[in-house]
Amino acid sequence: MIWRITGAFLAGALLNLAFAPFGWWPLAILGPAALFTLIRPLPPRAAAWTGAAFGAGLFSCGTYWLYTAIHGFGQAPVWLTLFLQAALVAIMAAYPAALGYFANRGFAAGGWRDWLVLPASWVLLEWLRSWLFSGFPWLGLGYAFVDSPLAGWAPVLGVFGVTAAAAFAAAALCILVAPRLPAPRRIAAAALLAALFATPLLLSRIPWTRATGEPFPVAVVQGAVPQDQKWQASNRDATITRYSELTAQSWGARLIVWPEAALPVLANELPDYLEALQAAGRSHHADFAIGLVNFDPQAHAYYNGIRIISDAGNGWYYKRHLVPFGEYFPVPAFVRSWMRLMSLPYDDMTRGADDQPILTAAGQKLGLTVCYEDAYGSAQLPVLREATLLVNVTNNAWYGDSTAPHQHLQIARMRALEAGRYLVRAANDGITAVIGPQGGIVARLPQFQEAVLRAAVQPMTGLTPYARWGNYPVIAGLALAVLVAVLRRPRRILRQ
Repeated sequence: MIWRITGAFLAGALLNLAFAPFGWWPLAILGPAALFTLIRPLPPRAAAWTGAAFGAGLFSCGTYWLYTAIHGFGQAPVWLTLFLQAALVAIMAAYPAALGYFANRGFAAGGWRDWLVLPASWVLLEWLRSWLFSGFPWLGLGYAFVDSPLAGWAPVLGVFGVTAAAAFAAAALCILVAPRLPAPRRIAAAALLAALFATPLLLSRIPWTRATGEPFPVAVVQGAVPQDQKWQASNRDATITRYSELTAQSWGARLIVWPEAALPVLANELPDYLEALQAAGRSHHADFAIGLVNFDPQAHAYYNGIRIISDAGNGWYYKRHLVPFGEYFPVPAFVRSWMRLMSLPYDDMTRGADDQPILTAAGQKLGLTVCYEDAYGSAQLPVLREATLLVNVTNNAWYGDSTAPHQHLQIARMRALEAGRYLVRAANDGITAVIGPQGGIVARLPQFQEAVLRAAVQPMTGLTPYARWGNYPVIAGLALAVLVAVLRRPRRILRQ
């Protein structure tokens, strides 16, 4: 049993190499296949412990950068940092543990279990992980495949469709290499593998969305202000000057985008500066999408948002999916003074409304997201019926020189691929990029460099199948299939 636990932990740890910046995507099939194989002969409880070891390997190695964010920049005590990280890993490990227990509790090896229950349960649990208790969709299996043949599933079935293809490929691989298996089953497994990879290659040739209007120039500002200096009062004027100078280098662009919370000052404290910026933009035929923190004195509420400055009208988009222990603290007020993980001079953020109006800049309807909320793909679906361009502003300076900024960019690429639209991504210290509707990088800046990224983007319209139907086909279809398998299982195989 020890060697299975150890093997599962190593398999989970190695799965991290499937994601950016490494991109060894075949490991995202081999990893689940290893788990499916390791738990195959085990009783339910042993399978659960093996699954938990897999999850512990994946998330302890895959979220190491939280230490930098929480302790390094957030200045939380080491003990609290390690406690929060351990709690996250334990919660995340519970999902593959549940997979092992469920599959081995009600199903015998072979048949329904190997062909359907294991891969479908993987997808359903990953979907559950994406929203339960606020959700943590990081290291979702499908994101590893943005540069693989399976990426063609994304515009049709979304990231969970890609995850499903990978999980069923892992199941088919296990069946294919299983000893003493009848030839018809091996042939069926090989056929399933071929179909999972061939179908998206055909789907990727279909133009799900279409160009509308002419391409236009954008400029994306990367201020590269170190996180440990950003909110120091002594650096306020220097930061404002930096962004003013970078903006002056951006003239000629129709849309200029600044990253999340670009200036270390509240927007309501900068009325004259923002008016001057709008006047300068008007004289250069440029509109702005600027990441700023705003304060509403009437509601005494702080918002992390994007300020649109445009001839079509100014407006705010406020972030809807806040980060626990980053932007708000689900703890009693009396402990917040020592539990604060962000060195910011204000209280908890307030969540933006779900039904915010779509905003216009540079003649385009913008689908806006702030930082980590672009990891919640279904949240952007309502705006895609109008949006012709996606914009994300973020600040990955919290994570230093780690894998996190690369994986966040990978997530953004999946959003562009699902929507069939260009995505303009402004990051404080990287990775600033313009992403095409096929998920490819059109242009990008190096990390940790003060610079302006210029590119041309093509407005797009129309809806991909995923934009039209969301996650319902995958999640409802697999849930129904698992329910049928549960109802048809022989009662005598239940094991303790």
